[in-house]
Amino acid sequence: MAITATISVPFTSPSRRTLASVNSLSPRSTRSTLPTPQRTFKYPNSRLVVSSMSTETAVKTSSASFLNRKESGFLHFAKYHGLGNDFVLIDNRDSSEPKISAEKAVQLCDRNFGVGADGVIFVLPGISGTDYTMRIFNSDGSEPEMCGNGVRCFAKFVSQLENLHGRHSFTIHTGAGLIIPEVLEDGNVRVDMGEPILKASDVPTKLHANKDNAVVKSELVVDGVIWHVTCVSMGNPHCVTFSREGSQNLLVDELKLAEIGPKFEHHEVFPARTNTEFVQVLSNSHLKMCVWERGAGATLACGTGACATVVAAVLEGRAGRNCTVDLPGGPLQIEWREEDNHVYMTGSADVVYYGSLPL
Repeated sequence: MAITATISVPFTSPSRRTLASVNSLSPRSTRSTLPTPQRTFKYPNSRLVVSSMSTETAVKTSSASFLNRKESGFLHFAKYHGLGNDFVLIDNRDSSEPKISAEKAVQLCDRNFGVGADGVIFVLPGISGTDYTMRIFNSDGSEPEMCGNGVRCFAKFVSQLENLHGRHSFTIHTGAGLIIPEVLEDGNVRVDMGEPILKASDVPTKLHANKDNAVVKSELVVDGVIWHVTCVSMGNPHCVTFSREGSQNLLVDELKLAEIGPKFEHHEVFPARTNTEFVQVLSNSHLKMCVWERGAGATLACGTGACATVVAAVLEGRAGRNCTVDLPGGPLQIEWREEDNHVYMTGSADVVYYGSLPL
């Protein structure tokens, strides 16, 4: 089976974008023309043929008209990223079942032979009174309950699909429950992530609770080293660590994440596996974090992980309830409000390009 991908690239800066800026290209960009090579790669049971487009073609293809294409047999998509955590977004509002399988999503996420992404996100019809339903396939084909960076991308994608402008919000049904994102005037998205889950058995973790049914600064032996961990669920499981034996404050840049991350993810005390956040405290309101995501590995950002990190920092007495969390892809603003016990996440979500390929 041959897969032909056509790509329309919005030539905008990597900073915030509005719908208008996505639909227009700078005069300088329109004068250049990209080469149009065609390359064929061998892939199990298929070939991937990728053709680039000239910028003039991209100018003529607005995001709205592209996303509204309805040709049968083709999959139209948008690629977004939230601080470098990137996703393929698919308009799936006409069906309650994803348009592609988990196996196909794995092929799309392949960074050498596919589109390249940390996951594929589907915009499905809402259920239980919500406006929309969000489902995700990770790059390994697994399906997580939720994704913080993904839900911000979801919100911006829906705004384009529905041609929404200005400040607006909607309700989303997810595997982690009700999520309410709000697109702000500046283009950032603030998301009410709900209440953190702290009960050990609900995270879930087999570690023994040591503080009001929660696991807070508990000892966990990983690869012969004692780590101090706090376990939090934001609808998906997280193991947050600020220190290990002999070190009271981690230096995250010195960690060998690819070596230690999988050992946390697959540790026997996490029956559903876990996302793991390694955190350095810079001040009472400033944290630095790197993450090993369940099902995706090392990513540039994790929204639910940043939320879990602030909750853990408060529980361990390391930081306040309103923090800037620096991730490899950029900062997120996280607030754990005392008045309603909800966690609020604010950050960017940007379109990368639009594409289509035959199903």
